[in-house]
Amino acid sequence: MTEDHFEVSGVVGPIDIRVDKWGVPHITARNSHDVFFGQGFCAARSRMFQLDWWRRRGLGRISEVLGPSYVERDRAARLFLYRGDMRSEWLAYGNDTKDIVTAFTAGINSWIDQTRENPELLSPEFSLLGYEPDYWCESDVVRIRSHGLYANIEQEVARAITIRDFGTEVDDLRKKREPWQPVRIPDGLNLDLIHDGVLATYRLGMGPVTANASTTPPSPEGSNNWVISGERTETGRPILANDPHRAMTAPSLRYIVHLKCPEFDVIGAGEPALPGISIGHNGSVAFGLTIWNVDQEDLYVYELNPEDAQLYRYRDTWVRMERRTEKIGIAGGEGAEVELLFTKHGPVIHVDMYRCTAFGVRAAWLEPGMAPYLSSLGNLYSRDANDVRKVLNRWGAPGVNHVYADVDGSIGWSPRALVPIRPNWDGLLPVPGDGRYEWDGFQIASDLPQIVDPSKGWVASANQMNLPHKEDWDPVPVSYEWYAPYRMHRIDEVLSSNDAFTVEAAARLQNDYLSVPARTICRLLPDEPFASKEAEVGRELLRNWNHEVLADSSAALLFETWFRSELRDWLLEDAISGLVDPSKMAEALRAMKPKEHVIGDASTDMLLFDRLAGSRDRLDQVFEQTLGVAVARLRRCFGDDIGAWAWGRASSSRLDHMASGHFETAPSWATIGPRPKSGSSETVGLAAPSPVNGIEVTGASFRIVVDVGSWDNSLVINSPGQDGDPRSEHYSDLYEAWLSDQYFPLIYSSEAFARHVTRTISIRPSSSGSVARQRQGVR
Repeated sequence: MTEDHFEVSGVVGPIDIRVDKWGVPHITARNSHDVFFGQGFCAARSRMFQLDWWRRRGLGRISEVLGPSYVERDRAARLFLYRGDMRSEWLAYGNDTKDIVTAFTAGINSWIDQTRENPELLSPEFSLLGYEPDYWCESDVVRIRSHGLYANIEQEVARAITIRDFGTEVDDLRKKREPWQPVRIPDGLNLDLIHDGVLATYRLGMGPVTANASTTPPSPEGSNNWVISGERTETGRPILANDPHRAMTAPSLRYIVHLKCPEFDVIGAGEPALPGISIGHNGSVAFGLTIWNVDQEDLYVYELNPEDAQLYRYRDTWVRMERRTEKIGIAGGEGAEVELLFTKHGPVIHVDMYRCTAFGVRAAWLEPGMAPYLSSLGNLYSRDANDVRKVLNRWGAPGVNHVYADVDGSIGWSPRALVPIRPNWDGLLPVPGDGRYEWDGFQIASDLPQIVDPSKGWVASANQMNLPHKEDWDPVPVSYEWYAPYRMHRIDEVLSSNDAFTVEAAARLQNDYLSVPARTICRLLPDEPFASKEAEVGRELLRNWNHEVLADSSAALLFETWFRSELRDWLLEDAISGLVDPSKMAEALRAMKPKEHVIGDASTDMLLFDRLAGSRDRLDQVFEQTLGVAVARLRRCFGDDIGAWAWGRASSSRLDHMASGHFETAPSWATIGPRPKSGSSETVGLAAPSPVNGIEVTGASFRIVVDVGSWDNSLVINSPGQDGDPRSEHYSDLYEAWLSDQYFPLIYSSEAFARHVTRTISIRPSSSGSVARQRQGVR
């Protein structure tokens, strides 16, 4: 047993932290202030570099430590800070949120104090990059908004370019819209003004830390969750399961923690830079979330005054942009001044002086009370499902499918978001910023759909279009763009077929690798052999496959590569052959094909395949032609021994440290893996590999299954480990278990975790009475 003792200022009474053998801290205090102080202290102790990187990235302060190459990146980040009234901001979350965040950041600062006195406490990233962490201000937590999941503006620009270059019929095939909505080009919008480069600053400010604007969109990320009534479980107790799909890095995005004080007793995971938890339970009610693809962004196109580029036309007059000049510190330099421009709608992300045009963003997540996931604090105090529903009315960003279950057996689904009301357009394309297209407030939370205690005994979400039928709900225009439905189809299939579900069965479903598109397509392969030798090899391999995308499967390798290349190319080219000039066919296909590095969307492929399936002869011809080419290509890449083919040779897990690209010489711990990885973009056990190098870009590093009411039976995993310090035994100790689809118990009762404690940390009030230091963030 390892014991650590700290005397600190800023706490009222003792804080006891017991760390179990999986690295989960169980924090106990006599009041809520101290337990949040302890959470901040413990998060900083475990993840100090990750916290500091998050803060610098969000505030636009990377240049201070990495030098002048990052000035433009910092300028972009500062455009997307919350800059509104702070009183309105704090009140939007609830009466005690400011106190909670203040206590949490004081805990972080207290750990930084410890590292000032003993620099050896700092993880090695700081010495490798040559700087030390900075102190936090409570407003840092709420002003940073760039860690939310948003993607609508990317689609607006892609749609505008596709329609301009190839027409609306081609765009209809590029991205499926649900409910179906024909695209209407807003009056006054000149599509010729729009190009992919207008999003460079947006991507730079919202994406990972790079010195140059990326030409690729950020990876949208999703999740699965479901909650099952006790009527359909073996024990008669509800089961809640959640596995967020996020960028795969080291350390993990999630941090599991147990917070216990007289006011609440809650365990689960959140983002380490935020107080509280967003997925878990509090001994009375369990809760989880997935992304609900609400359209919370609009791109505005402004006409600029030819004589003064900071004047833009608005309602028949010229309005001056708000101009802010800020100083960016530069490591080893004197610093640089940057200019930030804002219109009535929000930050200006691109100015085209030649065409007298500017582009600005309006985002619901820049409104008061929209700091991503911070509204989860309300769940700490909920005592039943009804309390959860009330708390969720404050939720604003990002859009989220909330599921929950209480100890009395009630379950439910409440999707919540701050949804803009667009009275005269649909949000599918950019709009002129001249005042003709303005939001008319926001939808009332109670008008959004929800399900309480469904008769079928369960409810689930997997980022699919899940708006109720019109007869069940008065439709609110929320979005027309969703993820593909195939994960949800599989979840629906499994949950519907089991009346005695168990925690173990829920865990198996989270790691289910059956591909619904693969099953649909492979079942239509002909019984008769193909004349083509290579095509026949492929037919035999796929006909005898169980449609599970496993790392050791040769059939999975064939299907995934064939489906996303030869078969997809044929389907798309056939669909647009009469719509696009032959000389532009290759360019049109590039615009239409789903971006696999941002979770490939198979919806259009399957729509076109369904049309093709109506003609048996033509279907067989396409199968033989494309499958034969795919087999020949795989022989060239992986050899003639088909028995040695395996999906894991093209899809692997490799976790790169979040700052690995910035080390002059990367240490061995900066990379974990690579290891073969099961799953695809369409399986419940999601693994979305990059088409460039096959490394998993998005997946479920964190999974949880909660046995509601018998809490110690709950299961969890967090890869690669709980700690961010590479010297810690918990830095990557969970990676192998995660790769093997294993879990560890999420122990909750004092009796249970007392048997597994490996470290104790005691925090006591300092007798000196000194006050923990805090410094203001950038303004």
